[in-house]
Amino acid sequence: MAATPWISLTTDYGLTDGFVAACHGVIARIAPAARIIDVTHLVPPADVRRGAAVLAQTVPYLPVGVHMAVVDPGVGTTRRGVALATPGGLLVGPDNGLLPDAAATLGGVTAAVELTEPRWLATRVSGTFHGRDVFAPVAARLSLGAPLAEAGPAVDPAGLVRLPPPVVVPDADGFTAEVLTVDHFGNVQLAAPAERLDPPAATVRVGPPGPTPGRTAVRGRTFGDAPDGGLVVYVDSAERVAIAVNGGRAVDLLGVGPGDLLRVAW
Repeated sequence: MAATPWISLTTDYGLTDGFVAACHGVIARIAPAARIIDVTHLVPPADVRRGAAVLAQTVPYLPVGVHMAVVDPGVGTTRRGVALATPGGLLVGPDNGLLPDAAATLGGVTAAVELTEPRWLATRVSGTFHGRDVFAPVAARLSLGAPLAEAGPAVDPAGLVRLPPPVVVPDADGFTAEVLTVDHFGNVQLAAPAERLDPPAATVRVGPPGPTPGRTAVRGRTFGDAPDGGLVVYVDSAERVAIAVNGGRAVDLLGVGPGDLLRVAW
């Protein structure tokens, strides 16, 4: 890949420690002209599925470059560090399911390597901070145009760790789907794709799977289609079915979190 000035960072490092700054510093020492986009550092700690969703839903809108992501509860174990090439850019991070969905949105993995070349890494690699000592220096070198193959041996993309597919089960008058993410505003994003809301209905019911009918919600296009305090089921900006409260927080009203199941019925 040709040199690119852009590096994006997505982590669960938070903002109260120096972890993010250390990664910025390592990149700046190796590639001082690099331009860094901080996607988020507030992924819930160790929540790989949430990190994968944020990454996959964001990278298609970023400049072509190197996307470093670190949500890494297995840091220091036998899990691999990898770099992936795609038609739309490079991805760097742990091989724990964090990267493949984002790679798919960028056109799919065309090459992959395990990050083992000592010259590309910190002189001393911490057992608990691979973001600073492995992924940041690799991302910086790739942004300078260094060949991916020099970072380590090739790996079969088919062998990359992938997260289990989220639950989406259609039925005669609706569907049951896993809560994929909850955003800052309390909107609940389901794993169900947009087409699961076809055919459209003026109102739907939303609740846990089972005989209880759930809460009534408007089938709308935007938050204002529901009355104040009312539920609206809509297609969000990532083309997923989502649930919001006009002027409130759907996550609190529904009492759900990532991984829970909700049924939407006509």
